[in-house]
Parts: sequence; C-alpha cells; structure tokens
Amino acid sequence: MTIIIYFSRKDENFVNGQIKTLVKGNTEILAEKIGEKLQLSVVEICPNVPYPYDYYEAMAIVEKEKVTKGKPVFHELAIDWNRVETIFLGFPNWFGSLPQIVVHFLETVDLSAKTIYPFCTHEGSAFGCSLVELKKFCPNSNIKLGLPVRGSRVEKADNAISNWLTQYPISEEI
Repeated sequence: MTIIIYFSRKDENFVNGQIKTLVKGNTEILAEKIGEKLQLSVVEICPNVPYPYDYYEAMAIVEKEKVTKGKPVFHELAIDWNRVETIFLGFPNWFGSLPQIVVHFLETVDLSAKTIYPFCTHEGSAFGCSLVELKKFCPNSNIKLGLPVRGSRVEKADNAISNWLTQYPISEEI
C-alpha cells in the first residue's frame, strides 16, 4: 500500500519575502496535488496544540523546538503500518531542517524496509539538511530523491510534480 503523509502550517507564512496569510499551507497544497496525480488520499500530521497564527510567534516556537529537540505531540494516525510499503512524506523546510513534529513522527513509527519519497516546500533553501536528517531517522528505509518546491510557486508545481513522479515510477497498485 502507498500513502501520502504530510505536515503543513497555514495562517501567516513567509512568501516571496513578505508575510502573507495562507488559508491552506503550501505543503498541504503540494500533498494534495501529488495525491490527485496518484489518486491517493492524503493524511495530515496534526499537532495536538496548533502553532500560533502569527508567523513570528510560530517561528519562535519552531526555533525553540529545534534547539531543545522538542517533541511536539500529534494526533494519532489511523494507519496499519504493516500494510504500508511506500510513503510520500511531505514537510516544510524550517530553519534548514525537518520540523520537530516530523522528527517526532519518524521516531514514533518504524519505517524500516519502506520506500520513502520525500517532498518539501521552502522559500529558497530547498531541502536544506532535512534529507540527511531523514536518513538518520530512517536508516533502514529506501529514501528516494525528493521534490523540493518553493512555497510561493506551489500552485504552479504541476509539471515539476509530474516530472518527479515519472522519474520515479511507483508500483502497479496506484
């Protein structure tokens, strides 16, 4: 079975050098576009305590989580991991790395022997160090080349998504 799992943050975000309010987070939009192309539903990693609406307040919390290696608690995902073979894992690049909520997810779920297709949104730093971190937290997974998409261009990412999915064909079940 193949699934799409993502973490995203809406509300105020940094886009094209400005703070803008997003009704839907960029990573959520990207996850939905991938889900549409693969005809798969998407599953969101939702924090038990949402990040603040204000961009600067949220980033202060995110930075503190990174420094202290915080473990934001998230709602349980109703997934039978024994049936999962392939995961599309999406996240925003925060401070050049994986958000701590994604790190906590990776520490909680054993993804050994699973194939992971990472994708991220960013505003100029692509994956940063997040792929190195992903390999650290999933040493026994088959991590494929990922898809970084600039958040401010996520609405126009259809060709990039199609090219990425063509380059890395998925099993027949899709």
